[in-house]
Amino acid sequence: MTSTTGSGPLLAQRHVARLLFGTLIGRLPGGMAPVAILLLVTDQGGSLKTGGLLCALYGLASAVGQPVLGRMVDRRGQSLVTGTAVLLTTVCLLGLSVVEVAARPGPAAGLVALAGMSTPPLEAGLRALWPVVLPDDARRRAALALDTGAQGLIYVTGPPLVAVLSTTAGPRTAMVVSAALGLVGAAVVLSAAPSRHWRPAPKAHRTGALGPVAHAGLRWLFVAVSGVGFALGAMNVWAVSLADTLGMDLLSGLIPAALSTGSLAGGFLYGRRVWPGTLTGQLLLSACLFAVGWVPLVAATGPVSAVTLAAVPGLLLTAVITSAFLTVDALAPAGTTTEAYAWLIAAVGTGQAAGTAVAGALAERPHVGAGLPAAGAGLTLIVLLAAHRHLTVPGAGTRRRGRHRRTPAHAAR
Repeated sequence: MTSTTGSGPLLAQRHVARLLFGTLIGRLPGGMAPVAILLLVTDQGGSLKTGGLLCALYGLASAVGQPVLGRMVDRRGQSLVTGTAVLLTTVCLLGLSVVEVAARPGPAAGLVALAGMSTPPLEAGLRALWPVVLPDDARRRAALALDTGAQGLIYVTGPPLVAVLSTTAGPRTAMVVSAALGLVGAAVVLSAAPSRHWRPAPKAHRTGALGPVAHAGLRWLFVAVSGVGFALGAMNVWAVSLADTLGMDLLSGLIPAALSTGSLAGGFLYGRRVWPGTLTGQLLLSACLFAVGWVPLVAATGPVSAVTLAAVPGLLLTAVITSAFLTVDALAPAGTTTEAYAWLIAAVGTGQAAGTAVAGALAERPHVGAGLPAAGAGLTLIVLLAAHRHLTVPGAGTRRRGRHRRTPAHAAR
């Protein structure tokens, strides 16, 4: 393997830092709103069960809404669709800050569902902008790895910020700040020249109602990455369970933070190298290492070992997700790129919700819960192995060092 663009020069490229940090700020409500909703309910005398159901509704609605909004972006552009979505989300979150959530769960559920459904597709939109901002394959690959690794910062900084705001000024203020940050971040991105000038592909392929899901390889890929989400969701619950067992509340935040830190470090390391082999081979290898990386965590019983070992799969998470996004980029028909990215993001989110639910049901069996993340990662590997022929990019067999063939779909884009 050979060196390529580092993160320093990459961030110095025009628009890169603005788009990356704007997207991270704009997506902070994804990490803040669920916690703020839960605190609002409990602060008003509601039950944790009600708060948990509203949080699950928010996550599910967001997963459903992303592909829909992604398709609209592919047809109407980023400015109109993403701008409208962020305004609607902001209004809903501000509405939640004034409604009595515990006393009026029906209207609150409606606002929560609409806020989730209208979550602006900033992450998918960013991935669609990289080919415009960075035409060079190596730089684009490094940017994709960096922004994938940086996503964990949303869930490292968001919940603690809500906790501080709720303690000092109340949950309503935390919800207002969450809405404001989402609006500001989206404005930073949408006002940038690449987003303002981005236009849908002029000759999009007719894929029918299914869009990119009509492609067999993409369908299998979306199923596979849901296993990654399952692993992450199960790990969060396991961390809470272990913290409760050891009597260390701080551990429930330290373990996910360790994984996110590993993911960020993995983004820097992965983006600094051009890796040998075909794109499909890289995807399979990274999925295999990701699955293996979870196994030692089963034996973790103490706080130090748990935090340390949680960083290992984090290092490998970026490689799996980046390879998956590159595969989507190679296989998605022209004119469906944003929607295809959104489907991948939604698949991870859906798997995360499932992992949280299963791990919660098995919370009283800590040894089983410790193995669930590895089971989710194993599912990813099994599905990819079974579907690897559908995931092969035409003509990629002769392409080395991680570059994939630019198909006619790419030429159209």
